[in-house]
Amino acid sequence: MSDDVIVRRHIDAPAAQVWSMISDITRMGEWSPESTGGRWTKGARGPAVGAKFSGTNHNGKKKWSTTGTVVAADPGERFAFVVDVGPIGISRWSFDLDSDASGCTVTETWTDRRGRLARAIGKPASGVADRTAHNRQGMEQTLERLAAAAEAADKGAGNGSGDSAAD
Repeated sequence: MSDDVIVRRHIDAPAAQVWSMISDITRMGEWSPESTGGRWTKGARGPAVGAKFSGTNHNGKKKWSTTGTVVAADPGERFAFVVDVGPIGISRWSFDLDSDASGCTVTETWTDRRGRLARAIGKPASGVADRTAHNRQGMEQTLERLAAAAEAADKGAGNGSGDSAAD
């Protein structure tokens, strides 16, 4: 049995732009209150099914690392990965994007893959007693920060100011 947390947010920016931000795991620390980012490993250079990365996280003074494996990488539509600590399955994260006339809606889903032992050591390792509630709050903050960054970047790219250095 797994626990899923699902959070949605509309973002006034193109899905392709938002997807490129989400799928750049080196930048995840810019949006997430728990992730401090990541780096591609084992020869991976970007988001592709099977690509591996090392993710780093923190909660207060607690710090830990995980291994992520990309399981879906559909530009502009879906980015998903599973997280493990050593041989232990921890979670599955997915970001689904649905385009509309003003941008896209991002649906972030967290699925708990931890067994009994991993759940038992979760609080001592991360400082989080209620992972479901903690992740819901973090996911809401993540999508809020992602929206602010994507919308600011989109306005900057298409601001139509007409300024030109050469006339």
